[in-house]
Amino acid sequence: MAAGSPKRHVLSVSRRSDIPAHYLDWFMASVATGEALVDHPYTRDTRSVPLTPETVHTLVFWTKDIAPFLKRGCDRILRDMGFHLYFNLTVNSASPVLEPRVPPLGDRLEAMAELCRRVGPRAVAWRFDPICHYLDHDGHPRDNLHDFSRIAEAARDAGIRRCITSFADLYPKVMRRCRAAGIELTDPPIHEKVAVALRLNRELQALDIDLFTCCENALQAALPFGSGITPSACIPGPLLAGLYGGDLSLARDQGQRKEAGCGCTKSRDIGSYTRHPCPTGCLYCYANSTIE
Repeated sequence: MAAGSPKRHVLSVSRRSDIPAHYLDWFMASVATGEALVDHPYTRDTRSVPLTPETVHTLVFWTKDIAPFLKRGCDRILRDMGFHLYFNLTVNSASPVLEPRVPPLGDRLEAMAELCRRVGPRAVAWRFDPICHYLDHDGHPRDNLHDFSRIAEAARDAGIRRCITSFADLYPKVMRRCRAAGIELTDPPIHEKVAVALRLNRELQALDIDLFTCCENALQAALPFGSGITPSACIPGPLLAGLYGGDLSLARDQGQRKEAGCGCTKSRDIGSYTRHPCPTGCLYCYANSTIE
């Protein structure tokens, strides 16, 4: 990179929708033209975001279903073009209530292993996110932790060494959506969250996987000293610079939930709520407006 030229940025694909699962045609067409047209989430103004290896340091993908991306060979195509890739891969327990339209867990674990074989496990973070506690239609307490051990062992076998988690945020629209589906999300007291986090961390440490929290300042403050559970940066600039070289701006992202503990490096998100409504239908998702 020439001296004095601007540092490249990270492109987030996307916090707003599962583009690798549902909008690959749009994304790959945007790559072909060298730009992505993005609608501002509030003003709806459209802007052009450069989408070339010369302007993008790393493409950071967020998805619950990486299989379509792999089947099309997008990893090979993008790397052959000169793009660096990183993946925030969410694999939660099987739950037809909370995640009604994700593939079966076995298929997701196979895809996770294949992704790591292709791009290397250091380029993959496993997100078990969010942890949900709720009352079912009979008023019985439930959670989505039942497959955690199985997923953790599969992540270890794939070579993954990072697990990122958080507890579900009870946004009003999320609560309405859950009630319409016959469940009631609950917010455990902080001592219960601490106990859950410590239990998961013990399991992960035995598998040589580090546990990170996403936007959980209150939990971090309540954890015992030396717990080994640290705040995450889901767009981890220093890690990306270490993987792919240092011509990356490491400025913190002031547009994310800084007050809640977000440590992400600044990025440009190319998803649009209007262009890319997510059909996955997860009840807890703040970005889901398709089943209000």
